[in-house]
Amino acid sequence: MRIKAKVQVKKVEAGTSAAAKAKPVTPVAKKTAPKTQRIAFSVRAEIGSKVFLAGSFNNWDPAAKEMVDKNGDGLYTTTLSLAPGTHQYKFVIDGTWCADPECADWVQNDHGTLNSVKHVS
Repeated sequence: MRIKAKVQVKKVEAGTSAAAKAKPVTPVAKKTAPKTQRIAFSVRAEIGSKVFLAGSFNNWDPAAKEMVDKNGDGLYTTTLSLAPGTHQYKFVIDGTWCADPECADWVQNDHGTLNSVKHVS
């Protein structure tokens, strides 16, 4: 009994491979992640305060990034590596959410208050 194949099989000449006859593959450029930049944030608060930075870059977590008063003079600072784009943020000082008083760029949020804006290029 003979069974006929439903699909025709292409004959390959001896000494050559199907891969050798295929068109050359053009390398695809790798997509690289956008380069981040170190961005400094600072705010003045009473000495001994608990100060945090919350924003679109850390899902508005009020305890994700604590700021430090290195010199004990009430200037709290931190730096973050941020991707290019527009980032909204606020300071959380002793549990109170505050816009950055030194930032002139802000937007109104869904709570009817202001978020400070940092543009990273």
